[in-house]
Amino acid sequence: LHALNYCMLLPGPEAQQLATYIGWLMHRTWGGIVAGALFVLPSLFLLIALSWVYVAFGNVPWVAGVLYGIKPAVAAIVLQAVHRIGSKTLKKPTVAPVLWAVAAMSFVAIYVFHVPFPWIVASAALIGWLGARWAPQQFAGAGGHGAAKSIAVKPGEADWLIGDTTPTPPHARWSPARLAAVAVVGAALWLLPMGALVAALGWDSTLAQMGWFFTKAALLTFGGAYAVLPYVYQGAVEHFGWLTGVQMIDGLALGETTPGPLIMVVAFVGFVGGWAKEVMGPNAQFLGAALAATVVTWFTFLPSFLFILAGGPLVESTHNDVKFTAPLTGITAAVVGVIVNLTLFFGYHVLWPQGFAGTFDIAAALIALAAAIALFHYKRNVMHVIAASALVGLLFSLLA
Repeated sequence: LHALNYCMLLPGPEAQQLATYIGWLMHRTWGGIVAGALFVLPSLFLLIALSWVYVAFGNVPWVAGVLYGIKPAVAAIVLQAVHRIGSKTLKKPTVAPVLWAVAAMSFVAIYVFHVPFPWIVASAALIGWLGARWAPQQFAGAGGHGAAKSIAVKPGEADWLIGDTTPTPPHARWSPARLAAVAVVGAALWLLPMGALVAALGWDSTLAQMGWFFTKAALLTFGGAYAVLPYVYQGAVEHFGWLTGVQMIDGLALGETTPGPLIMVVAFVGFVGGWAKEVMGPNAQFLGAALAATVVTWFTFLPSFLFILAGGPLVESTHNDVKFTAPLTGITAAVVGVIVNLTLFFGYHVLWPQGFAGTFDIAAALIALAAAIALFHYKRNVMHVIAASALVGLLFSLLA
């Protein structure tokens, strides 16, 4: 619980950070590196393979049918994410009206005025910082420790068990020298590949821009995978044109159907962008796309390793301190409004695939409705909903 609360305070993928934290706490630096890396690598290889199938065979009828069934379910899953995050953060409007106002303003900012996601995050953090001074009761509760649970300790376990009552292991204690060493190594691990990309291809090249963009995504996105999606959409679809909005939905569908953290959808974005931009030339599209997916994954997850290895000993002491948790609460409230915008975006592209001027897709609406009922009312597992929706889409493709 201590580790999870810390990871929730950080930007970036908290599931991978938690795996890194556990490995670090148990087996020092190399334990964290091994745990965090092996949490990501299988998903990277799998998504490279699936992304290749998508770009090479996406127009095959049965593949298109499966994706047709999954996309409405994804819209329902994102709607469930809004409800899940909102219910944990916003409380009742009468209890925390400021948080509801932050969520509403964030939605209006991104939906109406197209304000960049980093500015929304910064504004929400500022409101949270001010709220800690003027309305602390509305911003309390984020990042706090859960209730302690008693654990039955077997004979001999007391010598190695790390618990709430045991002394902090030496490697997990605060050390300025260790912080400096991790910072220097981390800077080198960022600068060397980025410098190589810039030197070989130029700053404006697709791979260099992917590295820089996903570094910012890793540092600016609080609230898990669904929080990073609006920022990735703004950059990858609207600004850089690495993929289309429909392809973004397809990527999320693939991410939902594969094991591993959902944040690995960024590998799909990198692969499709590298394929479309032919980053290694038209005769090496797969190699270029795979390289792009690897570059995106490296720059997305590198900051998470550094946060855990450098900041674990220091930030552990900040839990339950409203000065540190209130900005997170404000950011999470803003994320709720931003994901509402994402839900509307997915719903629009799924239900009106040719735009509002086109026809309303009744079949997709029925799949989305059934998926929502399964998720909200019957509390079905996401993978079960995805599998059932994929089967319905496959049947549609066979009957068409």
